[in-house]
Amino acid sequence: MRVQAFMFYGCAIFFLITDIVYWLWSKEWTGTTALALSVGLAGLIGFYIHFTIRRLEKANNGPLYEDDPDGEIVQAAGEVGFFSPHSWWPLFVAASAACITLGLVFGWWLVVFGIAATLLSCIGLVFEYYRGHFQH
Repeated sequence: MRVQAFMFYGCAIFFLITDIVYWLWSKEWTGTTALALSVGLAGLIGFYIHFTIRRLEKANNGPLYEDDPDGEIVQAAGEVGFFSPHSWWPLFVAASAACITLGLVFGWWLVVFGIAATLLSCIGLVFEYYRGHFQH
């Protein structure tokens, strides 16, 4: 998976060269800033992937199965993660965020209500599996 990190490093270098050429030809701040942010984002993702893979290789005592030329698909088997079977909380988070947006149009009292509702619904979303039927 180290290839993915170098792909993002390559994107960062490409965006950097493009940013320099764009600035020299156009002298326009908006596009130059957007390309500079693209350099930072691609570099950040490449950095994260690169060092996450290094940490995983140390924990695995060798290369990951993706990097092993003799690796088998069976080596990738196992638990991928926990995925929620169903949840109503994202609906409440979206409704309270919409309440904040409507509050910016119609009145600040609705923004205050929307912020309180967003905080409560985010807490409900985060702690959904700490209580009740689906507790683990």
